[in-house]
Amino acid sequence: MNVQHKKSDNKGVFYIEVDGLKKAEMTYVMAGETKMIIDHTEVLAELSGKGAGKMLVEKAVEYARKNGIKILPLCTFAKTVFEKTPDYNDVLF
Repeated sequence: MNVQHKKSDNKGVFYIEVDGLKKAEMTYVMAGETKMIIDHTEVLAELSGKGAGKMLVEKAVEYARKNGIKILPLCTFAKTVFEKTPDYNDVLF
């Protein structure tokens, strides 16, 4: 599975497509230049339990590290992944 990223203005999405259809996505909004608020994660049933959601969070963390951004995970799923992954604490807001 390949995670893609699309950003427009102060909003963005990390997503996974299968056969040209979006099967998993995690949306965010930027609050200023250095704060990303993850507000929603959705994984369709066919990718459920295959680590797709975690891959989305991982890609967001990579993006944040590369761009000097801190993440505020308001989405319950993303918040849980952060709580279970202490290695991500460096990008937590």
